[in-house]
Amino acid sequence: MATANTEYKDQLRQLAELMLAVSGESVTLMKKNAPEQALALKRQDEWGLYLEFLKILFNVADRLAALHIPLKDQMDFMNGLEDAVTRQLTHALEPAFGHNVDQMEIVLTVGTAVAESRETYEPYKFLITEESKAKSEMFRDFGEKIAQTLGAPGNSQLSSAAALCAGAIVPAISAVLEGQTAPATDSAPTASASMADSLDTKSQTGQEIKLISLMSSVSGEEVETRWGLHPRFREDLTPAELQQLTKLLNRVAKIVGERYAAVAFSDEWTSWHKAGHA
Repeated sequence: MATANTEYKDQLRQLAELMLAVSGESVTLMKKNAPEQALALKRQDEWGLYLEFLKILFNVADRLAALHIPLKDQMDFMNGLEDAVTRQLTHALEPAFGHNVDQMEIVLTVGTAVAESRETYEPYKFLITEESKAKSEMFRDFGEKIAQTLGAPGNSQLSSAAALCAGAIVPAISAVLEGQTAPATDSAPTASASMADSLDTKSQTGQEIKLISLMSSVSGEEVETRWGLHPRFREDLTPAELQQLTKLLNRVAKIVGERYAAVAFSDEWTSWHKAGHA
């Protein structure tokens, strides 16, 4: 493990900072999208939301690491990422707790999050860089879990926003694993006393953010095409702009869905699936 951690030291640090930043920012976005539920949130519930995002980001990082890290180093790399996240989280909580931070409790918390991440998300078999039914199902189920944790089960807007937040980190993690320069940040993730059990970060979430998502999937003889907007992008739009964009995207979804159906049910179509390492 020491060799792998030394070789990938900078990448592990960058990934840990990125995952904590995205998790903290995602919780903030969820609260903005559900202000009534946010007022009723207890600190422990908010911390639970944060950990749910961290769990799926561990899974995304694991799947992407399988494409960029040599097979012999992958296990040590993921163990190193767990350690790096633990160190960064300990450092982030120090401003709120001072030297009273229980490092062993944080180690156990992160370790539990990783174990639950594997148990929850490994059953979904897909290649993270390609769109597939299994990938859509995983992010959809994750989004529904976030909405339920927020006390708004069945809220499709919240679940879609959560799924988009989790999926938006893919290009950023890929860039780090490919050895590109890490996205510039204003500061390392920090914690505030008013939200001692969750993080308030000023870090950017990456150089690329998916503002609009359009996806088609096939199940049996049915084709489903849906689109979504990044919650912050949605907030920046005026009602008139949102109405116009909705109209355009509905037209695009119809065209894409019809084309996808034509290809999916053609004689040349060959059904196949790739399962990434999780």
